[in-house]
Amino acid sequence: MDNHLLKNEFNHQLKLGKTALKESDFKTSFYHLENAHVLGQKHIIRHTISHYWMLIFGIKSRNSKEIIGQVTRIIASVLFTLIWVPKGNTGGSNISPIKQIPIRKELQKYF
Repeated sequence: MDNHLLKNEFNHQLKLGKTALKESDFKTSFYHLENAHVLGQKHIIRHTISHYWMLIFGIKSRNSKEIIGQVTRIIASVLFTLIWVPKGNTGGSNISPIKQIPIRKELQKYF
């Protein structure tokens, strides 16, 4: 797969997530942030950016579990991205950080 297409789709999903977050559409925002996470999880900067925006999501939605979960995931993304990431994991605190998950159908073409 062309890494350029993957990066472009990561940026597109991140933009959709941020736009929905600005509109307080939390469900839509988190869905797109999860997609961005899956697309970016093998690249240290994109992986960390996806967790940063999930932290912002947690703050704006006043979700303390998400805030705490994302702080730990930001640290883990910096330390472990180059070593191992669980394929398909959507990155939210509602999922174990070590659980592999099937990649969503709409994202499979990027892998």
